[in-house]
Amino acid sequence: MSVIQQGTATLRKAKKITVKTCLDNPFVFQWKTIDGEDMHFILQTLEERIKHIGLKKIETPRKKKRSLTKKQMEKKCDASTNELPKEEETEGHLQKPGWTDISVRRQLAIGVNEVTKALEKNELCLLLVCKSAKPAMITSHLIQLSASRATPAGQVPRLSETVAPLLGLTSILALGFKKQSDKFTDAIEAIIPKIPALEVPWFQYKTEESVAYAHTDSSENQKPEQLAEALGDELTSQKRKRTESNQLDLSNVILQPLKIKKLVPNPNKIKKPPRKKKKTSSA
Repeated sequence: MSVIQQGTATLRKAKKITVKTCLDNPFVFQWKTIDGEDMHFILQTLEERIKHIGLKKIETPRKKKRSLTKKQMEKKCDASTNELPKEEETEGHLQKPGWTDISVRRQLAIGVNEVTKALEKNELCLLLVCKSAKPAMITSHLIQLSASRATPAGQVPRLSETVAPLLGLTSILALGFKKQSDKFTDAIEAIIPKIPALEVPWFQYKTEESVAYAHTDSSENQKPEQLAEALGDELTSQKRKRTESNQLDLSNVILQPLKIKKLVPNPNKIKKPPRKKKKTSSA
């Protein structure tokens, strides 16, 4: 039995775990998933339209290069001289790599990055997101963006499985249709009524378009004299009406406290590998 002498043992103090506190968003955003008949209708209309247009990305298969011996190289050179006309014939039948129609491709925004840039520029009239996107935060920021641009957006299951093979891609997590997409107008008009409205708490006020639409409806029922007077009033008080239309309706707004989130940097204590020093060339 080994006996530890008194005064030789030392106790190690446990290191304090550094915790960083930060403010978190109190709202939780979730996509409204489109299921059932609406999902099948959307996927079917997209499939029919893409097949009709014939848009697809063609990629040339990559061949692995192997190191050849001298004898194999000589045989290859002899065979290549005899098979030159055959290769020229086959190259004529092969399609060029890339998109079949670039003008139609420019009417779409494919992928999360491309969709985000298009939403920031307010270029989309419809957005569809695949449910298989993991983690969910990859596409969660698109909810606020599409709501701020008044763009219909919804989450469609099996979107990537159905549309990606038709376009010659491996996966599609987000698909956006631009406002100037004349090739997809019929499909967009048919899909938009099937998409539920997004719920974002701070967009509960009337937009300028809704105010203008209500104003045009009321002006249709007025007489010509009344319309002339109304137009004169609009010209004089145009600046005042713009400021009123931009004001928010704060009657239904409910303030919520911010959440405090505690983060532990590097909880698994994974150390970075040491950098390799470059060997200095001796002069």
